[in-house]
Amino acid sequence: MKTYICEICGDAYLGEDRPSQCPFCGAKGNFIKEGKEARPIVNETIQVNERERENLMKTLDLEMHAVAVYQCMASKTDNYEIKAMYKRLAKVEMEHATIVTKILKIEKPEMIEVTCADRDVDNFDETIILEDNASKLYATFAQEAVDVNLKKFFGALTLVEKEHIDLINNYLSSNNQ
Repeated sequence: MKTYICEICGDAYLGEDRPSQCPFCGAKGNFIKEGKEARPIVNETIQVNERERENLMKTLDLEMHAVAVYQCMASKTDNYEIKAMYKRLAKVEMEHATIVTKILKIEKPEMIEVTCADRDVDNFDETIILEDNASKLYATFAQEAVDVNLKKFFGALTLVEKEHIDLINNYLSSNNQ
């Protein structure tokens, strides 16, 4: 067994083989290194400029909103698989929010309350919209970032959010929802 560490969130995975994605923040496997090789961005001192700070705060707001939305969606479905999926998505989005608070050295904001649809198919549509907006925004933030670690962070988030869209689309096509 080996220790693998995600360079985005800094969390460790214990296993025989490197995972294809971080089980905590969803970053691609290329961001996961063997323990002694890892240099997690959350352990780096990052001097953020005003634009980067604004973008990180927008990210924090968006991720906290996504957590609340996915928790709502998990509570509305009677399908265990969908409930488990939304709970996992909420945990991944919370990990993204936690990374931002570590970079900015601030406290995590209070959870917000949101409403969501009662029907799974409506929530799937909302998820795609939410994730599409996030992936486009994070791609812009990656381009605007000056700090190499922030470029890496926003680049990783862009890919994770796109994979969430793929997850929902695959679920819809395989289950004819």
